[in-house]
Amino acid sequence: MLQVDLRELSSGPVDTHAELAADDPLFEPLEVALAAPVRQLGRVAGECRRCLAPVAVAVAADIDALFTQDPDALEDPDSYPLARDATQIDLRPALREELLLAVPQWVVCREDCRGLCPRCGKDLNAGPCGCPPAADPRWQPLAALKGKPRN
Repeated sequence: MLQVDLRELSSGPVDTHAELAADDPLFEPLEVALAAPVRQLGRVAGECRRCLAPVAVAVAADIDALFTQDPDALEDPDSYPLARDATQIDLRPALREELLLAVPQWVVCREDCRGLCPRCGKDLNAGPCGCPPAADPRWQPLAALKGKPRN
């Protein structure tokens, strides 16, 4: 768990060595999942936007978070409220927010990903699906003229 004991701060800065587990419930409702525990460098997993294959993405994010009891300081988006009687700070919400902001909105498994067939859903990276080519409806009037005699 990523927590800082506030009582240790009375003697100066405190180094923390902890990690956020890959299966932390804080990330359950999201479209991305942690592929490995978060340390100083994290890796998240999502789906290719073209073929839906799992994709791991390395993410590096500097986390600047201010935990405060000052209501005026809470106007800052990097600020988090701190209860008056708090003895520990849970860093997970700040870490979750910063990681979500650092993750690219769209990922692809590779640049030349062919995606899924829009008709049958087969992964086109594995080969053609066998569906007939889609006819462009804009060409239908010309197809109707084919074979008719010209005047």
